[in-house]
Amino acid sequence: MGETSNKVTTVKIYKQTYQVRSGGDPEYIKRLAKYVDETMTDVFESTPSVDSIKVAVLAALNIADEYFSTKDELDNLEEAVSEKSEKLTTLLDPLTGTKSS
Repeated sequence: MGETSNKVTTVKIYKQTYQVRSGGDPEYIKRLAKYVDETMTDVFESTPSVDSIKVAVLAALNIADEYFSTKDELDNLEEAVSEKSEKLTTLLDPLTGTKSS
């Protein structure tokens, strides 16, 4: 009863077909596979002489770079929001008669 239903989703990545078993939404799995396929194709087109393993590794590095850049940007935004929130709280406390901790 408590088990997650695993569905098999067929995807194509870099001219290879894969059966991906997941409890997630099949459309989400397809979106992920499409993104990986597009990234690998972009890598191949920019360096056509590399083999498929190297294409996969370079694509993984590109995806990791995008992930870490986005994560750093999100962390910076969260920090900025937190700082502004603290400033606003400090300004509003006297008006509301409360004191933040």
